[in-house]
Amino acid sequence: MPKGQPSSVPDDGLTTRQRRNRPLLAVHTGPGKGKSTAAFGLALRAWNQRWPIGVFQFVKSAKWKVGEERALRVLGASGEGGTVAWHKMGEGWSWIQRDGEMSNEEKAREGWEQVKRDLAAETYRLYVLDEFAYPLHWGWIPVDEVLSVLEERPGNQHVVVTGRNAPPELVAAADLVTEMTKVKHPMDTGQKGQRGIEW
Repeated sequence: MPKGQPSSVPDDGLTTRQRRNRPLLAVHTGPGKGKSTAAFGLALRAWNQRWPIGVFQFVKSAKWKVGEERALRVLGASGEGGTVAWHKMGEGWSWIQRDGEMSNEEKAREGWEQVKRDLAAETYRLYVLDEFAYPLHWGWIPVDEVLSVLEERPGNQHVVVTGRNAPPELVAAADLVTEMTKVKHPMDTGQKGQRGIEW
């Protein structure tokens, strides 16, 4: 793709503008670091275009203070770009659950129902479904249902899904797929995550 030019142009009857502006489904998957970070970089570009952005975090706890959330919330409230809404559906990793609370599976399902409502209402221009590959991989949310909803979404709504083990059907349906591979990581030598790098 030299100089931003596609290597081939399909004979699909669309104009260059129509083809350029069609809504995309992106998937960031793989065992390497940076899947969510890349999605939040995309959100920064969307904010700059004044698009309304919806971030839905499916695994990360509401108690976790991640830098991207703070930065995007401040930017969204600034009035200089798009709005940013942030939704957290989990209490952390799947094995953490407190008595009397909704299960992580129920929270994930509830979050997906909200995403479906927002897609139907065209609430956002960009949806970041952070760690959404996990509830799909675990079978909490049917992949066929997700693919059907995403294929039939109205308007010009872009969706990016992050997380390891993205189902092959989701990868096949996506317009853009990036697999993050790990070559080395400090955790391999016993170093835990640190401020400013992991959060």
